[in-house]
Amino acid sequence: MPDLRDLARTAAAWPFQEARALLDGRLQGKKPDKGYVLFETGYGPSGLPHIGTFGEVVRTTMVRRAFSLLAPEIPTRLFAFSDDMDGLRKVPDNIPNKEMVRSHLGKPLTSIPDPFGTHESFGHHNNARLRSFLDAFGFEYEFQSATDWYKSGRYDQALLGVLRHYDEVINVVLPTLGEERRATYSPFLPVCPKTGIVLQVPVVETRPDDGTIIYRDTDGTLVETPVTGGKCKLQWKADWGMRWVALGVDYEMSGKDLIPSVELSTRIARILGGQPPQTLTYELFLDDKGQKISKSKGNGLAVEDWLKYAPPESLALFMFQKPKAAKRLYFDAIPRAVDDYLTFLGKFPAEDEAKRLENPVWHIHNGQPPSEAAHLTFGILLNLASVCHSEDPSVLWGFIRRYVPGASPETAPILDSLVGYAIAYYRDFVKPSLRYRAATADEAAAFAALKAGLEALLADASAEDLQALVYEIGKRPCFADLKAWFRACYEVLLGAEQGPRLGSFIRLYGVPETIALLDKAINGEAI
Repeated sequence: MPDLRDLARTAAAWPFQEARALLDGRLQGKKPDKGYVLFETGYGPSGLPHIGTFGEVVRTTMVRRAFSLLAPEIPTRLFAFSDDMDGLRKVPDNIPNKEMVRSHLGKPLTSIPDPFGTHESFGHHNNARLRSFLDAFGFEYEFQSATDWYKSGRYDQALLGVLRHYDEVINVVLPTLGEERRATYSPFLPVCPKTGIVLQVPVVETRPDDGTIIYRDTDGTLVETPVTGGKCKLQWKADWGMRWVALGVDYEMSGKDLIPSVELSTRIARILGGQPPQTLTYELFLDDKGQKISKSKGNGLAVEDWLKYAPPESLALFMFQKPKAAKRLYFDAIPRAVDDYLTFLGKFPAEDEAKRLENPVWHIHNGQPPSEAAHLTFGILLNLASVCHSEDPSVLWGFIRRYVPGASPETAPILDSLVGYAIAYYRDFVKPSLRYRAATADEAAAFAALKAGLEALLADASAEDLQALVYEIGKRPCFADLKAWFRACYEVLLGAEQGPRLGSFIRLYGVPETIALLDKAINGEAI
């Protein structure tokens, strides 16, 4: 039997490709001098964690797991890093006590009182929300605060490095700025000792030997301040490059919109004598109209929205699939993601070890996905709720028990959770969009033939036998092709343009119940 580590050397799944590139490239097959490989994800705590936060952490976790299989002898750590010393530029819309927060604009987030009144500061509140968010998904990570790194002195040597290489750093950044911004730009942002505001002011002199800068304050006076000990913070691009060096980050991914920042931070890290991490650029999500999702526009899908209608594993699968391709992230993506997850989960037990490493559920469940015999697609459950016109789980389970003898909410917990999700999705999205139509004369005749065929079959006919019968009826000359026949079934019987595999659906719903449905269609009654 081949060793899993050997199989990981050739596995094609993208987390293994990333892990191999990290091990063989940046690390040259060796453990770093710091004793571990550091994976990092970043978080801007001016807002609450969102679906992009989940995507970045779950994808990074997948690469970390793949790396641990490739090189189990090399320890790994994952830092969830919060840029909580950034000055707050505008008041978020979704908080209480906006006027109180407005009076503190410009200060570091960890220096602004918590508008919710539950934590030491606004930054601490949002950091707690981040940790709670990540903990809810069971991520293994270590939380890190920029405020702590700046004020504790752990950044001091790296900050002094930026000061020593001040002109080189500035010359990297200046060409990317507009003329007005270039005139006042400095990588150092002093924290005003009088107001606590993070200042964007001109630096008129640098004193590397003293570890200080002299800046012109907003009132025109010259002020000398250390760049260490939290007296200054760095502008974003310089901050990112400095952080990579100070922490020794080995791997970090980011969105396509940050490509220029990655390029500049990479150059700055090298100026500071560090080696930039291996990076992966992932594509951004699109809304239902194909536009880029924006937190400020609110045109996307929040994690909590997805989790109303589907299990978190389906969202993890959505993140796993083609990270470098733009994907529409909207409610209509949920049923497909759930059914894809169920398909991969169902295949896993019969696959050999090499195939399992390619299966997304290996990466979602760290090589140990759950197993459950009872299996119905999310699409079929949605259609069952539609024809039953019921939002009662017990009603759906009445049909399910007949389809899967011995199944129950206790013996099939995955299926039971899907029943609840399907009912919620049906109630909010399917039910309002159902549009039944009357059958044409040719369609009514075909439905009558299907009814007769069902009546002639044995009561316990298999889903395959039922599907064969449906296919046979669809070969009638009145239908241009089988797609036209299936579309007629879906539109007339289910009120939708698309639907499930009809043989499986009939087997689940029941032959007598399907015959009653056909009678209504044949007689022109409302369904």
